[in-house]
Amino acid sequence: QVQLVYSGGGLVHSGGSLRLSCEASGSVVSINEVEWFRQAPGKQRELVAEITRGGTTNYADSVKGRFTISTDSAKNTMYLQMNSLKPEDTAVYYCYPEISVIDGSTWSGWGQGTQVTVSS
Repeated sequence: QVQLVYSGGGLVHSGGSLRLSCEASGSVVSINEVEWFRQAPGKQRELVAEITRGGTTNYADSVKGRFTISTDSAKNTMYLQMNSLKPEDTAVYYCYPEISVIDGSTWSGWGQGTQVTVSS
Protein backbone atom coordinates (compact mmCIF):
# COMPACT_ATOMS: atom_id res chain seq x y z
CA GLN A 1 0.00 0.00 0.00
CA VAL A 2 2.79 2.40 0.99
CA GLN A 3 6.51 1.95 0.55
CA LEU A 4 9.23 3.96 2.26
CA VAL A 5 12.54 4.48 0.47
CA TYR A 6 15.46 5.91 2.41
CA SER A 7 18.50 7.76 1.18
CA GLY A 8 21.23 9.97 2.58
CA GLY A 9 22.80 7.75 5.21
CA GLY A 10 26.48 6.91 5.25
CA LEU A 11 29.82 7.46 6.93
CA VAL A 12 30.84 10.94 8.07
CA HIS A 13 33.51 12.41 10.31
CA SER A 14 32.63 13.96 13.63
CA GLY A 15 31.36 17.49 13.06
CA GLY A 16 30.04 16.68 9.62
CA SER A 17 26.51 16.78 8.23
CA LEU A 18 24.09 14.43 6.55
CA ARG A 19 20.55 14.83 5.27
CA LEU A 20 18.36 11.76 5.51
CA SER A 21 15.42 11.40 3.16
CA CYS A 22 12.46 9.07 3.47
CA GLU A 23 10.20 9.04 0.41
CA ALA A 24 6.73 7.54 0.61
CA SER A 25 5.22 6.03 -2.52
CA GLY A 26 2.09 4.09 -3.37
CA SER A 27 -1.40 5.09 -2.31
CA VAL A 28 -0.29 8.27 -0.56
CA VAL A 29 -2.74 11.13 -0.16
CA SER A 30 -0.96 13.11 2.53
CA ILE A 31 1.61 12.81 5.29
CA ASN A 32 -0.09 13.74 8.55
CA GLU A 33 2.76 13.51 11.00
CA VAL A 34 6.28 12.16 11.08
CA GLU A 35 8.66 10.79 13.64
CA TRP A 36 12.30 9.95 13.17
CA PHE A 37 13.77 7.27 15.43
CA ARG A 38 17.20 5.78 15.73
CA GLN A 39 18.55 2.55 17.12
CA ALA A 40 22.16 2.03 18.06
CA PRO A 41 23.61 -1.47 18.53
CA GLY A 42 22.49 -2.97 21.81
CA LYS A 43 20.17 -0.07 22.58
CA GLN A 44 16.46 0.53 22.37
CA ARG A 45 14.96 2.51 19.52
CA GLU A 46 14.64 6.14 20.57
CA LEU A 47 12.62 9.07 19.26
CA VAL A 48 14.85 11.73 17.76
CA ALA A 49 12.47 14.24 16.23
CA GLU A 50 8.84 14.66 15.25
CA ILE A 51 6.44 16.90 13.39
CA THR A 52 2.98 16.72 14.88
CA ARG A 53 -0.33 17.08 13.02
CA GLY A 54 -0.39 20.70 14.06
CA GLY A 55 3.04 21.32 12.57
CA THR A 56 4.89 21.52 15.87
CA THR A 57 8.42 20.14 15.84
CA ASN A 58 9.96 18.45 18.85
CA TYR A 59 13.45 17.12 19.36
CA ALA A 60 15.25 14.87 21.78
CA ASP A 61 17.54 16.87 24.05
CA SER A 62 20.54 15.03 22.62
CA VAL A 63 19.95 16.44 19.11
CA LYS A 64 18.28 19.78 19.83
CA GLY A 65 19.99 22.57 17.94
CA ARG A 66 21.78 20.14 15.63
CA PHE A 67 18.99 18.25 13.83
CA THR A 68 16.09 19.65 11.82
CA ILE A 69 13.03 17.68 10.74
CA SER A 70 10.99 18.72 7.72
CA THR A 71 8.66 17.41 5.03
CA ASP A 72 7.99 18.18 1.37
CA SER A 73 4.36 17.33 0.71
CA ALA A 74 4.73 17.76 -3.04
CA LYS A 75 7.38 15.05 -3.08
CA ASN A 76 5.87 12.92 -0.27
CA THR A 77 9.29 13.03 1.30
CA MET A 78 10.41 13.46 4.89
CA TYR A 79 13.83 14.80 5.84
CA LEU A 80 16.15 14.85 8.80
CA GLN A 81 19.00 17.34 8.45
CA MET A 82 21.78 16.40 10.84
CA ASN A 83 24.59 18.86 11.57
CA SER A 84 27.52 18.78 13.98
CA LEU A 85 27.35 15.01 14.07
CA LYS A 86 28.93 13.13 16.95
CA PRO A 87 30.05 9.50 17.23
CA GLU A 88 27.13 8.89 19.60
CA ASP A 89 24.76 9.71 16.74
CA THR A 90 25.83 6.46 15.08
CA ALA A 91 22.71 4.34 14.59
CA VAL A 92 20.17 3.06 12.11
CA TYR A 93 17.67 5.84 11.50
CA TYR A 94 14.02 5.23 10.73
CA CYS A 95 11.18 7.49 9.72
CA TYR A 96 7.75 6.58 11.05
CA PRO A 97 5.03 8.56 9.35
CA GLU A 98 1.28 8.50 9.63
CA ILE A 99 0.00 8.68 6.07
CA SER A 100 -3.51 9.10 4.75
CA VAL A 101 -4.06 6.70 1.87
CA ILE A 102 -6.47 6.57 -1.04
CA ASP A 103 -8.98 4.22 0.56
CA GLY A 104 -9.54 6.67 3.41
CA SER A 105 -7.52 4.85 6.02
CA THR A 106 -4.17 5.73 7.53
CA TRP A 107 -0.92 3.83 7.30
CA SER A 108 2.14 3.80 9.49
CA GLY A 109 5.32 1.78 9.04
CA TRP A 110 9.08 1.74 9.43
CA GLY A 111 10.78 0.66 6.25
CA GLN A 112 14.32 -0.70 6.34
CA GLY A 113 15.98 2.36 7.85
CA THR A 114 19.30 3.91 6.90
CA GLN A 115 22.67 3.51 8.59
CA VAL A 116 24.50 6.58 9.88
CA THR A 117 28.05 6.11 11.11
CA VAL A 118 30.02 8.99 12.62
CA SER A 119 33.73 8.47 13.07
CA SER A 120 35.73 10.30 15.70
